[in-house]
Amino acid sequence: MTGLPPLTEAPNPVRELSEEALRSRAAAALERARARSTALTAAVDDDDLVRQHSKLMSPLVWDLAHIGSQEELWLVRDVGGREPLRPDIDDLYDAFQHPRATRPSLPLLGPAEARAYVAEVRAKAFDVLERAPMTGRPLTEAGFAFGMITQHEQQHDETMLATHQLRKGDPVLHAPAPPPARSGPLPGEVLVPAGPFVMGTSLEPWALDNERPAHEVDVDAFYLDTVPVTNGAYVEFLEDGGYDRRELWSAAGWDYRTEHDITAPRFWRREPDGWWRVRFGVHEPVPADQPVVHVSYYEAEAYARWAGKRLPTEAEWEKAARFDPATGESRRYPWGNDDPTPEHANLGQRHLSPAPAGAYPKGASALGVHQLIGDVWEWTSTDFAGYPGFRAFPYREYSEVFFGPEYKVLRGGSFGTDAAAVRGTFRNWDYPIRRQIFAGFRCARDAAPGERA
Repeated sequence: MTGLPPLTEAPNPVRELSEEALRSRAAAALERARARSTALTAAVDDDDLVRQHSKLMSPLVWDLAHIGSQEELWLVRDVGGREPLRPDIDDLYDAFQHPRATRPSLPLLGPAEARAYVAEVRAKAFDVLERAPMTGRPLTEAGFAFGMITQHEQQHDETMLATHQLRKGDPVLHAPAPPPARSGPLPGEVLVPAGPFVMGTSLEPWALDNERPAHEVDVDAFYLDTVPVTNGAYVEFLEDGGYDRRELWSAAGWDYRTEHDITAPRFWRREPDGWWRVRFGVHEPVPADQPVVHVSYYEAEAYARWAGKRLPTEAEWEKAARFDPATGESRRYPWGNDDPTPEHANLGQRHLSPAPAGAYPKGASALGVHQLIGDVWEWTSTDFAGYPGFRAFPYREYSEVFFGPEYKVLRGGSFGTDAAAVRGTFRNWDYPIRRQIFAGFRCARDAAPGERA
């Protein structure tokens, strides 16, 4: 076709930074992650730190020491070439050797010892950062190793936040309420035009291996919900018997629902005056205008079928989030190429719940889709797999060992995701049964033949 702009990936401003600026950027990201880890572990006493609040999750003290162990392995030993600090605990904090359910039985570092260990590791990591070249080696190019460790810590911070949600007892975490809806009435869905776009990235310096490389993908025209499915909309599904109607569920989803007697999103309960939920120890009415959260892939799939729609594929989600038809460019974020601010998205645990639908008009994509970044992770219908040309880096266990139909891809991040650990290309994955994570969804449907933007 003629007259269309060439397809490109947005240029990345980080690549133009000096080595000094790259070090400052890495240091600031590491400090922000550590401040959050400290806040999440300081919010409870030592008994809560060592307790397992759910067999789905590790004790908080395991997550803390694991953060330090990974930082020691990659930044102190590998990048810095320093002598090991605690080689005796490498196996204890290897996530592949010990499933979460059995970690409390291990001879773990106690709270005081874990805090001292991560502090010692961090001091040595900052010393390495001052000296490590930012070019000449793939692991340190543009500060990649420091970005990888920052993202790892922030991912465990979100895991610890999920553990706090599972914790019994009085509230210990506090944050202001998210902003109200600001966009005014929105259309229910938007048409995403047919055609190719650039998916993935070859330019984002801190992108992880499963986001690479950039490649062209052709997508048929489809409609996508303007905002994630809200609690109010989900209640309609509940009240219409959605959890009891076998025809709405896949075979695997129905088996799981019936075996575990699932009748509503996790943490919800029916009261005489309506639906209530528990949110970080607070009992409150379910707010109708917020995106639904704590639903599994199977629940999302059943709702979509009830609504006469489906879940988007991963490629559809990314095209709606990144593609600008006016320029042919795939942006870093829905709103453009600048890093997120509080005006763009609900990220970083600034709030302790999703924000109402329409709360972030400045974060809308070029195609008019809102809240694609932050608020809730969004289930897609795609199995987790590598892109064409995928290469495991710097180790297979980050992504490649999880490829396969057992895992579904989630996109977009949640209110508990830090900006360093999410972008338009970032890929999360989990089992379709997972409900303790901060996951929601939005729906899609096929466009009729001949429909165009």
